[in-house]
Amino acid sequence: MARQDMDPKKKLLNEKVINISRVTKVTKGGRNFRFSAAMAVGDGKGLVGIGIGKANEVTEAIKKGLQAANKNLVKVSLVDNRTIPHEAIGTCGRAKVLIKPAKEGSGIVAGGAARAVLELAGVKDIVAKSLGSNTKVNVAKATLEALKSVRTAEEIAELRGKKVEEL
Repeated sequence: MARQDMDPKKKLLNEKVINISRVTKVTKGGRNFRFSAAMAVGDGKGLVGIGIGKANEVTEAIKKGLQAANKNLVKVSLVDNRTIPHEAIGTCGRAKVLIKPAKEGSGIVAGGAARAVLELAGVKDIVAKSLGSNTKVNVAKATLEALKSVRTAEEIAELRGKKVEEL
């Protein structure tokens, strides 16, 4: 499900549906049904984003979710283009996700929403564990938070104004 955005300069991004839910608003006149779609986009090379769209129809909600995800793209630090440099914990609401680097060839050991985000980010070897709430949207956001907090030794050395050997 890869698609090219309207802007020809933009990279080709893959997209995945994390969750689609029907939302009901009860009013004096009856029930109003709307749809909420949580989407994740990524290029498989360290760029990933999550967005939520709400509309009266599923297709419109998905389109809005994709637009929101494209606005919230994040660059992820990868080691050897396959794993993360160190373990990290991300939280969103009561959802907590622990991500750990894994040996080469172990693949993505994660479930549901965390797996979708990690695959789109381009991580190939990782272990993820969802702790606390298992709400799909919050688990996806917590996974993205954990990926945001990861830094390589080169990035930390640059921030401190030192060389990697001095750390």
